Amino acid sequence: MDPDLTLRYADHDDALVDVHLPPALRAAGSRDAAATPPAPVVLLIHGGFWRVAYDRTHTRPMARAFADAGAVVLTPEYRRVGGVGRLAGGWPHTFDDVDAAYAVVPNLLAGAGVRPTSLTVAGHSAGGHLALWLANQAGAGRPVIDRVVGLAPVGDLQAAYDAGLGDGAVQALLGGRPEDHPERYAAADPALRMGDRPRSAVVVVHGEDDDIVPLANSEGLVARRPWIELVRAPGGHFGVITPDSAAWPRVVAAVLGSSS
Repeated sequence: MDPDLTLRYADHDDALVDVHLPPALRAAGSRDAAATPPAPVVLLIHGGFWRVAYDRTHTRPMARAFADAGAVVLTPEYRRVGGVGRLAGGWPHTFDDVDAAYAVVPNLLAGAGVRPTSLTVAGHSAGGHLALWLANQAGAGRPVIDRVVGLAPVGDLQAAYDAGLGDGAVQALLGGRPEDHPERYAAADPALRMGDRPRSAVVVVHGEDDDIVPLANSEGLVARRPWIELVRAPGGHFGVITPDSAAWPRVVAAVLGSSS
């Protein structure tokens, strides 16, 4: 399950992106895009309530499963809450890093010899929040995002703050309460940002028995933005990132457009 490549998108130690290649590209063994078959690309953002205790390595089984199904999967690391010095995350560094990794996707793909057919941005939990946040970062001169998929995402930060999810994880991410930093919450909360509907399709897949980020968070998001597709899946918070779970076929259908 180790990545086929690890690339860099900035100059700090967490600015890394693992690349998982599909069998056809691994077999080609070439970094010349003209000589390799085209493939869909998934930018997959890990969760962990934005905290340094969790990193991208726990997403490797699902990244490999997507790759084995034919996608090129990019899994970026980013600075997280609890990091020290240059690696300190939270507002704004966590957002800066995810945005920087997204912005250089074309360069990363060229370095890996990949000809993309589409770009899907997906993420789990806190990574699902960041994926939904990226939906409104697309624009002129930036990579086109065809689809955004939140997997058990923290899609409504205000609701997550009110519920105290992750023992104050939202407050730690944004450096205070909504009344302390209303401008940060406005800039960081997909439920607010998606008042401007992004051009990409947006899908949320959420476990019906999730007791870490409850389904109610996604239901509230979709109630506010009814053009978001909500897919209810069996199981809890981690079923949506576990390739042999009952939820997995729905995840694959949302991310790759198939039930394989």
